[in-house]
Amino acid sequence: MSDIILSGKGLIKTYRQRSGKFGFGATIIKALDDVSISVRQGDTLAVVGESGSGKSTLARCLLQLQPLDAGEVLFEGRDLAALSGKELRAVRRDLQMVFQDPFASLNPRMKVGDIVGEGLVIHGLGDVQERRTKVMHMLERVGLAASDMGKYPHEFSGGQRQRIGIARALVLQPKLVVCDEPVSALDVSIQAQILLLLKELQREMGLSYLFISHDLRVIRHVADEVVVMHRGRVVEQGAVEDLYANPREEYTQNLLNSIPGRHRQAA
Repeated sequence: MSDIILSGKGLIKTYRQRSGKFGFGATIIKALDDVSISVRQGDTLAVVGESGSGKSTLARCLLQLQPLDAGEVLFEGRDLAALSGKELRAVRRDLQMVFQDPFASLNPRMKVGDIVGEGLVIHGLGDVQERRTKVMHMLERVGLAASDMGKYPHEFSGGQRQRIGIARALVLQPKLVVCDEPVSALDVSIQAQILLLLKELQREMGLSYLFISHDLRVIRHVADEVVVMHRGRVVEQGAVEDLYANPREEYTQNLLNSIPGRHRQAA
């Protein structure tokens, strides 16, 4: 049995962008240009690249949040595009996402307990008391208090809000979590805390991560394998330490050279 939990094969996604003086023309932009990746059970695959490289489009297409023009997405060997709506909703319990902006991804009118427990309600898991217990436990596990259930998002700092977002994703006990730039909106000192939490939860829960980032400095601390994207294509892929030590592509070398203090560390 393969230990690949999620794979994308030959993924293509294009957008039509209006062009010309009056917008009558159209330019075809290839956001994904024949991309193939795979995530191993229990590992972290990082997808890195500059803004516009296609990495966030890749994440949304893998989760079926955007339709593909061509290609195949397999989760535990099942073609997600071939599933019925009901079947796909069931699979979504195992595929969760932590979003980039903890300020925008939480409903400001909902209490934290309802935000974290919403997925349990949607999937019909447990009765009211069982859901409450699960939410309390998950909040405590991410470093918050059970009493925070009755508060609103604006009462928390950015790092605490991201912990709420992590609790919301993990309360369903998923198998794979897509982390879309989960620390880019946070201060550097808070980034380290969130990355450590994600690693701890991965070990405890046996999670697989697809980690989207533009920051190779962050990736080195979380990833097992790295995919480098540029203009919708995969330009390099390999084990994280190999890629840092011996980048083959000039684009990857430039990304590494942009890391603050990298040359001083090498010296």
